[in-house]
Amino acid sequence: MDFELTSDYQPRGDQQQAIDKLEKSIRAGNRHQTLLGVTGSGKTFTMASLIARCGRPALVMSHNKTLAAQLYSELKGFFPNNAVEYFVSYFDYYQPEAYIPRTDTYIEKDSSINDEIERLRLSTMGSLLTRRDTIVVASVSCIYGLGSPEDYENMMFPVSVGQQLTREQFLDKLVSMLFERNDVVFGRGKFRARGDVVEVHPAYLDQTAVRVEFFDDRVERITLVQVTTGRTVERLECHTFFPAKQFVTPGDKMKRAIHAIRGELDERIGDLEKREALVEAQRLRMRTEHDLEMMNELGFCQGIENYSRHLTGREPGARPHTLLDFFPDDFLLMVDESHVTIPQVRGMYEGDKSRKSVLVDHGFRLPSAMDNRPLRFDEFMHMTGQRLYVSATPGPFELVNSRPDNRTWIEIKPGGVQPMAKVRVRASGGDEPVDAFEVGKPGTPLVVEQVIRPTGLLDPVITIRPLKGQIDETIELCRQRVERHERVLVTTLTKKTAEDLSEYLQGVGLKVRYIHADVDAVERVEILRQLRAAAIDVLVGINLLREGLDLPEVSLVCILDADKEGFLRNETSLIQTAGRAARHISGECVLFCDVMTESIRRLIEVSDERRTRQRAHNEAHGITPQGVKRGLQQSLQAAGHDEGPAAKGETAKVAQEAAPYDPLRVIAGLEEEMRAASARLEFERAAHLRDQIAALKQPADAAAPRKTEYPKAVGKRGKRRGT
Repeated sequence: MDFELTSDYQPRGDQQQAIDKLEKSIRAGNRHQTLLGVTGSGKTFTMASLIARCGRPALVMSHNKTLAAQLYSELKGFFPNNAVEYFVSYFDYYQPEAYIPRTDTYIEKDSSINDEIERLRLSTMGSLLTRRDTIVVASVSCIYGLGSPEDYENMMFPVSVGQQLTREQFLDKLVSMLFERNDVVFGRGKFRARGDVVEVHPAYLDQTAVRVEFFDDRVERITLVQVTTGRTVERLECHTFFPAKQFVTPGDKMKRAIHAIRGELDERIGDLEKREALVEAQRLRMRTEHDLEMMNELGFCQGIENYSRHLTGREPGARPHTLLDFFPDDFLLMVDESHVTIPQVRGMYEGDKSRKSVLVDHGFRLPSAMDNRPLRFDEFMHMTGQRLYVSATPGPFELVNSRPDNRTWIEIKPGGVQPMAKVRVRASGGDEPVDAFEVGKPGTPLVVEQVIRPTGLLDPVITIRPLKGQIDETIELCRQRVERHERVLVTTLTKKTAEDLSEYLQGVGLKVRYIHADVDAVERVEILRQLRAAAIDVLVGINLLREGLDLPEVSLVCILDADKEGFLRNETSLIQTAGRAARHISGECVLFCDVMTESIRRLIEVSDERRTRQRAHNEAHGITPQGVKRGLQQSLQAAGHDEGPAAKGETAKVAQEAAPYDPLRVIAGLEEEMRAASARLEFERAAHLRDQIAALKQPADAAAPRKTEYPKAVGKRGKRRGT
């Protein structure tokens, strides 16, 4: 199928020229192109238009789940008739396996899997293998190890009406695809058999299951049914069943893997004993023998991903299979907020390597566990074809690779500049060398600017004020904006300063909250919602008030101590922070400083240049700037309750009425609402409801009879034991 872009919007401002130039560059075969789009210029619509024009599968990468969910929702609306998928880490909580030699502390892997996100991941894999009109919105999770696409595809099982297939053969196939039989509790990844009728709930479907009816060793009927009621939704002529798990290994490969693991174990034990590391040797033997027994008897074990090299038959040191392997060769990569996402991709490998090395050295894992890893950056570059970097502040990597005339050669790998070669270059005017790839490729890479907003809004006005009296000045500026029913963001340098300033501003009568890394991720969403709802007038933060925040009501950004040059006050940070006021017609950014740093000077230059272009465009086309209007997100507190204290900036409470309080009934209602929110793709709301359910369960747990707790005992499985 072709990509069908459905939207009431038409390209406006700079969007049309950006779409045309980028399409031409991609069709010319250029591997690097950058979209330098200012905040509020409609970069997502530009990306969607480009996907529709090029007609190729696309991977849209974002640096965190929240922004990925926002992109997913927007692209889902742009392409309702195509496969838009969501692929992020499916762990609600993840504690990686680790060992601390200094204190002799072993930390076992612990995790909590989100079933809804796992369903979306499986749906992503299935769509990529069966259709080309697929758009995947992913986090950096897409560069981590995944099952082999060949194994996954070979395990797929198509069934059609009239097919020669016995009931027993079908059940055997389902078991080999890691489906579980359960005639009582029917859920995702399970099946039940009643006579000649077999009902299967594929892991990638939500509220529907597939019913297969047999007659005389043939498939007589296939229907799609509702899981709860059993009502027929649709009659099908055929259906393809996908494996129930992301990691699947055929039986013959499992036997070979067990033999190979045992061989590596013997070799590693001999090496440790030669070095007289007898404790490590004994530890490794016990742990690995236990895992092998589990794999032989049950087909899996705890931490089976550490044996992925043997399970997939890869050579030592070979890269793992990832989601990128499921894409066709001509897919298009779009990196959103590339100035953050690219460094994140670059840093994943080394962090994982340092942790695994300690485990291997101390006998907790075989050396092959090192091959269960994320992609190295050069491997990531080799696996991706044409790339579009999207950011309001592209980093040196994007600009160096997208502007061949903007760099100076300083080092070339042996063998000269070959296609896919990695070259160290220095951007013009830059101090640090940057990696450049594929210098020998033909074509002229491109940087396209998207400066004109569809709304006609100008960049915020930049105002410089002295450091002396910056707090009093901030209070007065906040009061002026509050009188006009507008919101304010204030950025500081430390958490302590943010907390103290919030307390001080509350003391002078302002409605203030602070936000920083120690604030729970779901609570951050609620704080931002309260800011938009006028429950809060001023929000104080550090580094979180940057890319990705869509707050149309914010008209003023105050940056305290702006001349303290560093990560929090460099050019990128200042431009991104100032951009939070770019969606308001009265947008202004006030910098308190005594020294005109290079970063501040660049911010002023960029802002003045953009405002000049934007004003000239508005005058030439008779455009009157209009503020952005966007509906207020529904409260993440439980539905059915008045906002009450939440609207006043206080903590919301559940069931404050005098009626008898039944916690089980409230929890059941919240769980049902959480599932409904997930089905509507409102992941932030679902996450908040999940945390509220956990909070409600804690008092119930405290009131229950206490279990006897015994001292911690760590055995093979490393779990705390009790009765």
